[in-house]
Amino acid sequence: MDKNTISHDGTSIAYQSSGQGPAVILVSGAMSTGATVAPLAVPLADRFRVVSYDRRGRGESGDTEPYAVEREVEDLAALIEAVGGEAALYGVSSGGALALEAAASGLPVRQVAVYEVPFAVYEGGAKERAEYTERLTEALAEGRHGDAVELFLRLTGMAEQMIQGARQSPMWPGLETIAPSLAYDNAVMGDGLLPRDRLASIAVPVLAVAGSVSPAWMREATRAVAQTVPEGTYRSLEGQTHMVEPDVLGPVLAEFFGA
Repeated sequence: MDKNTISHDGTSIAYQSSGQGPAVILVSGAMSTGATVAPLAVPLADRFRVVSYDRRGRGESGDTEPYAVEREVEDLAALIEAVGGEAALYGVSSGGALALEAAASGLPVRQVAVYEVPFAVYEGGAKERAEYTERLTEALAEGRHGDAVELFLRLTGMAEQMIQGARQSPMWPGLETIAPSLAYDNAVMGDGLLPRDRLASIAVPVLAVAGSVSPAWMREATRAVAQTVPEGTYRSLEGQTHMVEPDVLGPVLAEFFGA
């Protein structure tokens, strides 16, 4: 069912809801919308009310300047209120960083599960993030949305040949349309480093999940999240990459959220 809720600053946030039971809100990452994470509703909807939503500045949701991470936390607060006043959160990649920040901000959250939040736990990670931020800000300010998408894809480690192939694909115009929201995900990630003090303040159980064949630094970052929060658990999914399969992840989330 397609619905809308209004955030604190008046921004309309579009969401879909399926299933019945305790609410679970799915938080998408960069270059994605609620539709990207919606397939997870299938393995969860028999036990939970699953909510997928378009983060501000993408899909059917509105946007209000100036952007601040706090506004996205308020978006989640509005969604939680709309679905009963309490929810569990699942966030993928930078969406996981947003879910963790929402929990640290004291929203009425039961549990948080995240998949491969790309915190830089390796040497030179902060410098890499600072350079990306500078170049992304410049590209977006000049309206070079295609270049902004390229910058992001390089940051993820995609090979140059694949990036150029993607640029010729039918999906590229859609990526350019959503490119301005890359600045939002970049803001959510802060300086790119693990926010140890913020994570240490989270008072609810956290499940941090990674794929066994994802890059080693992503697995290390995920393990660091689980080790830094007071109630953290780390799980590795055999054979999975950053593009995790919903039917593999779903049962793991259902077990955690149902505990």
